[in-house]
Amino acid sequence: MTYGNYGSSLRDLPRLRASKRRRISSYDRTGGNEDRLTVEAGTTVTLADIEGPGSINHIWCTVALPMQDVPDAKDLDYLRKLVLKITWEDQEHPSVLVPLGDFFGMGHAKSANFVSAPLQMSPQDGKSFNSWFHMPFASRAKVELISELSSEPVFFYYYIDYEEFGAAEEELGYFHAQWRSERPTDGVPQGTQSNREFQVEGVNDTGDGNYVILDAVGRGHYVGCVLNIRNLRETSDWNWYGEGDDMIFIDGESFPPTLHGTGTEDYFNTAWCPTQTYHAPYHGITMPGGENWSGEISLYRFHVEDPVTFTESIKVTIEHGHANKRSDDFSSVAYWYQTLPHRPFGLAPVEERLPFSR
Repeated sequence: MTYGNYGSSLRDLPRLRASKRRRISSYDRTGGNEDRLTVEAGTTVTLADIEGPGSINHIWCTVALPMQDVPDAKDLDYLRKLVLKITWEDQEHPSVLVPLGDFFGMGHAKSANFVSAPLQMSPQDGKSFNSWFHMPFASRAKVELISELSSEPVFFYYYIDYEEFGAAEEELGYFHAQWRSERPTDGVPQGTQSNREFQVEGVNDTGDGNYVILDAVGRGHYVGCVLNIRNLRETSDWNWYGEGDDMIFIDGESFPPTLHGTGTEDYFNTAWCPTQTYHAPYHGITMPGGENWSGEISLYRFHVEDPVTFTESIKVTIEHGHANKRSDDFSSVAYWYQTLPHRPFGLAPVEERLPFSR
């Protein structure tokens, strides 16, 4: 028995399988109802340490901050201060290292109800997190939660559902996820430019200076991202943040890349400067911003039906405003599968990850 050549669609449900279904959860081992971990500030806990071959198929979790309703409560940005870490096959470097809320599809240390195919935040108010990304491994999977809260503990409830197989398959990539940020992006002053000149005119014929969502080496395929933007430009003029084009450079290709898009909203499969919340299986807007696109925005695009394959390297980028003129707060999570070992990556210090304001 192996991972198999079947999928998870309704068509494949009748196909009988030989794998063994397993789960690790936070249930109360005493038989009581304390079905959670208490994760103290500044500690790391192991959620699962699994021997393979196998595949993690579903992760569910929810978090409670016990002291959040008291006066002068601290650590309210806990969804950026808790970090999900996953390491495959005793590798030196983790393949997943992402703030918890961002990993499950929404930035700015916030949650809201939304539905996509691989990631969901469910009622109440999006505080129930689900991932259906399949994550196969050959010999070992280690899942950890890092708390970088300053003082408060959190209550953490979780399931990690996985399958055991009799043999590993060579042609399966390892799941990866990385958080990046640029705060603010390296734009240019408006100066004497009119609003039109600043927002929609100018030339970018190299891709240099684009915001980088993913920069990976190896063989694999990119399967999507979450992009978070805080509009830092205060003006009563037309203040659309998303005139920047997406540009994906595969296997070291030069400009123009094979995959060159026409605008931020176009890459995220929407159109005409959207102002509405929307969620579909593979694309959506969980936070559309306020009046005149002010404040916080969060978008997702998943390449489930159209993964972007690479054999040597991939660089996924997007302009921050047309011709990279805007200086906004950008952060992102990239999701991809690839061979091991991967190019190592870290995570910005907690103080650099926190939202500017609540």
